[in-house]
Amino acid sequence: MLKKVAIFGVGLIGGSFALALTRAGRVDQIAGFGRSPEVLVRAQALGIIDTISASAEEAVRDADLVLIAAPVAQTGAILRAIAPHLQPGTVVTDAGSTKADVVAAARAALGDKIGQFIPGHPIAGREQNGPEAAIADLYSGKKVVLTTLPENSADDIDRVASAWQACGAQIHRLSAEDHDRVFAAVSHLPHLLSYALVDDIARKPHAELLFQYAASGFRDFTRIAGSSPEMWRDISLANQPALLGELDAYLDQLQGLRRMLVERDGAGLEAVYANAQQARHNWISAIEAAELQVKQGGD
Repeated sequence: MLKKVAIFGVGLIGGSFALALTRAGRVDQIAGFGRSPEVLVRAQALGIIDTISASAEEAVRDADLVLIAAPVAQTGAILRAIAPHLQPGTVVTDAGSTKADVVAAARAALGDKIGQFIPGHPIAGREQNGPEAAIADLYSGKKVVLTTLPENSADDIDRVASAWQACGAQIHRLSAEDHDRVFAAVSHLPHLLSYALVDDIARKPHAELLFQYAASGFRDFTRIAGSSPEMWRDISLANQPALLGELDAYLDQLQGLRRMLVERDGAGLEAVYANAQQARHNWISAIEAAELQVKQGGD
């Protein structure tokens, strides 16, 4: 049971964490802090947080757990703000989509208190933003990756893991470097491509006509372009080396497809499409099997 949880950033990610912990009966009090007083007031009105903290010091005072659910570029500033007030026994974690930069920022900000910081990343989201988008079951059956540090204690890791498990999540472990390489390929590049396609369509002189006839395929492919531009700007820049590598590989793939089109190489195109189709079928089957296992375990 957590007596007090402090959340920096009470939008979709932080707000859903708060709602899930409350629904699970695992927390007595949730304090919110952030850049926008209006957002904090809305979060309190929605029952996401119990109290609004006037300062970072007030937010972390007597907190068992602190979650930083702000854009990754803000993580260092938040950690610097709370570092002087971080009491023994308070554990800090984050929900950032990049980890190597977050770990570096934490080491610079926290110094000898670095052991109290457990880096994390919940693999869940929606295209909506803000506290109104928060839902209690956002993390149900989803993965949360912890990129723990050598200085972390087993008890502190367990506190963070247990909080996420109370939200319905499954805990996975990766190094910060492996995390960033993996998510550059399967998350950061897809967001970049989705934004690029919608931006390209929107800038065409006949954009209105194009959007008029865009249907479910376009909607599904571009859903993630509805995500927060600020957040994804920060993620893209934070994971620049790995993202550039994936982008270059994708550009090579596109050049190959272009050559096939120029040469009217139907067999080559079909081979790429068939390989992609089979890989996606295998991936979906694995997801469905994992979800069934979680459901049966819950039953």
